[in-house]
Amino acid sequence: MFNSYAFYTGKEWRKRQIRKITDRVFEKVQNQKESDKLSFEDLYIAVLLVYNDINKYIPGPHFDPPSKARVKEVKEKCDINLDGDIDREEFFDFILQMTADTFTVVSQKLIVTMVVAPTVAVATKKATEGVPCVGKVVKKIPNSVYASLVTIAAVWFQKKAQSSSL
Repeated sequence: MFNSYAFYTGKEWRKRQIRKITDRVFEKVQNQKESDKLSFEDLYIAVLLVYNDINKYIPGPHFDPPSKARVKEVKEKCDINLDGDIDREEFFDFILQMTADTFTVVSQKLIVTMVVAPTVAVATKKATEGVPCVGKVVKKIPNSVYASLVTIAAVWFQKKAQSSSL
């Protein structure tokens, strides 16, 4: 059955994206072995590959991969059949747990950038219109263009802050 709440919050989209990543990474790491399961060493390599993809393809700050201790802790929770290794389904659940905080941070930044910034821009446009010299120009700019410019500026400031914190 279609879950409209999950659809609108992006949970289903996120799961589909993670499934694509986990299947590809699992295949890549598993092809080097004869087994269809991942040992701890293979699992940690897979986590590094997943975080490499997250940092490469998802907008936002750089996310450091979790420590080996954290991987071991989550692995123990996800090893449903208690065989010491992780199979494909366990790997999907494992990655969902490992990346939950990462996607929360990305979602919050996207909400601030794509919703809050344009809303604040439109709300403050009236105040800007009263500024001498600048006000005449601001009045001529359509709300959508003004909101876009403020959003671009917000993204630029975020990127600037990220690069200076590295």
